[in-house]
Amino acid sequence: MPLRTPIAEILAKFQIEPADLSRVRAAGEVLRAELPAHIGSFYDWMEQHREYKLYFADHPSRLARVKEMQMSHWHTFFDAELDERWFAARRHVGGVHAHIDLPHDIYFAGMSMSGKSLVDRLRRGASDIADANETANSLIKLVFLDTFVVIEEISRIQKEKIAASSKTLLEMSTPVTPIWEGILLLPLIGIIDSERTQDVMTKTLDRIAETRAKVFVLDISGVAAMDTAVANQLIKITKATQLMGCETIISGVSPAIARTLVELGVNIGEVRTTSTLRDSFELALRAVGVDRGLLGTNGPAKS
Repeated sequence: MPLRTPIAEILAKFQIEPADLSRVRAAGEVLRAELPAHIGSFYDWMEQHREYKLYFADHPSRLARVKEMQMSHWHTFFDAELDERWFAARRHVGGVHAHIDLPHDIYFAGMSMSGKSLVDRLRRGASDIADANETANSLIKLVFLDTFVVIEEISRIQKEKIAASSKTLLEMSTPVTPIWEGILLLPLIGIIDSERTQDVMTKTLDRIAETRAKVFVLDISGVAAMDTAVANQLIKITKATQLMGCETIISGVSPAIARTLVELGVNIGEVRTTSTLRDSFELALRAVGVDRGLLGTNGPAKS
């Protein structure tokens, strides 16, 4: 997880200075009494949108609880103590919204509506506030910062979910499987990139060590396209398996991939290749000393 940006650096980016925080606290003296009305108007606005029906229409207890949390949120907003605790509270809001998959647009729109509502209420009570225009500007700055911290946390959690899903799919799409005593098979399907080939190498070498396999059949008949980087990675896999005493046979080399490798000038060296999985399987059986005529009497591989 990347290190969080220091608070001072964030405040500098949003041009929030101590004077801004002092003005927000002064605005709070006037606006705290307005918060119930402000929250009421916010949910009057929310009722016009489908998210209200989705999250609150049939859940009055949830609506009451969220209103209480929102009241607490705005009170700490007007405290304007921008320390780790303040940022943690905003990130918690982001975490809750990420959990329910709240769309970004309704959150941005809601914070925009909230900022306008608070500024309008501030201007109506301007006689009680010095420098009302500057105070309004300071208030909007803090609304922007508040929104940013929440959305950043939502985005961070969404990225973690995507990364976790990608890792799971990667693991599922790299099944290095024993198909005969001493023979491993890996059928590659779909798009192959450098990250996936690195995963292939890691799992293949681990499986070779675990099973003491002598032949590894890498079937690429399901790969639609291949570039130089990926081709070179596959060749590196064959060399790595050789160092472990295991020969690699690449099967399913289509005419299109063969032409691509030639046009790219990829040097396959001594890598054994076949056009079909059956041809690779026959080579693999010979390599482990199995006569084709005995295929019907040999049992399946031991995993």
